[in-house]
Amino acid sequence: MNIFNKRPFLIADIGFNFFDIAQKEGISDIDAAKLMIDEAKSCGVDAVMFQSYSLKNIISQNAPAYWDLSDEPIDSQFELFKKFDKFGRDDFKQLSDYCNDVGIMFLSTPYDFEAVDYLDEFMDVYAISSSDITNIPFIEYIASKNKPILLSTGASTLKEIKDAIDAIEEVSTVDIAILHCVLSHPTFYEDANLLMIKDLAKNFPDYEIGYSDHTKSDENMMILTTAYNYGAVILEKHFTLDKTLPGNDHAHAMDVDDVLKFKDNLNFLSKINGRINKQPLICESATRKEIRRSVVAKKDIAKGKVIEKSDITFKRPGTGISPTDVGDVIGKVATVDILEDTLIDFEMLQ
Repeated sequence: MNIFNKRPFLIADIGFNFFDIAQKEGISDIDAAKLMIDEAKSCGVDAVMFQSYSLKNIISQNAPAYWDLSDEPIDSQFELFKKFDKFGRDDFKQLSDYCNDVGIMFLSTPYDFEAVDYLDEFMDVYAISSSDITNIPFIEYIASKNKPILLSTGASTLKEIKDAIDAIEEVSTVDIAILHCVLSHPTFYEDANLLMIKDLAKNFPDYEIGYSDHTKSDENMMILTTAYNYGAVILEKHFTLDKTLPGNDHAHAMDVDDVLKFKDNLNFLSKINGRINKQPLICESATRKEIRRSVVAKKDIAKGKVIEKSDITFKRPGTGISPTDVGDVIGKVATVDILEDTLIDFEMLQ
């Protein structure tokens, strides 16, 4: 079963970026989040994603940074996430309602049990972070809500992915999408390993495959486009309105222009992909006749002569007897004089 009714399904991971947008624009945090929702909707994004947690539930004070410090100079997970531990159930409910009004899907990745519970009130699909792929009790709790799950697989082995899927299916029959992801922020292009998308499809053929991208947006959005070409039908990428803002998630995010480029790529792919079944096309009909070959007299053939292999050759155009039917020509008797270089017709033979 498909979790979403559109392929590809594009998710703009707003995450915490709206806090920085609020500061830049001089507006409230909630208004900045709504502004980013509006912008995501305007460029054709299918869903927006946030992150829901309470700091005390997820990070110890001595957890070190895992991001590029040149983009985000704070070297403590606790101190960074403390900055963003502002929104709770009522705030995300307000954003969910706003998404419904705008016509875009609301998603938020829960990072603790409390968030799982309150998101269940107004969210239809759960996302499980790569950071929780071995957190089996947490995975089972999310699965108990019996809603479709997007499972990110950054830094995971195939066994860890299978164990997570087994944990979900022990308590639920929900649809699961498996998302290739690289836990490197940002991910260098040479580390993207998009071919792993094909490997996931090979190893988990009964599940939808997606891609959660942490690379910096390339000029032509070829990373996401290639991921889709390789079989990722659910695509997620951080989203910002200003890539120049400090903070790691702005540096490797896409903006409105990037989304529009990606949409142009999809339109072009749709144009060039065409039919899946190999067959002659209408645009080939004239050329098909003109550049194929026909059975042609290699020399003058007198009336009454039995046609031999040495009497014929094969030349363009392909409007006469096809070389595939040469067996129906050799051994026949010429009923008229046939001049050299003439396309032989069955009416000339007996």
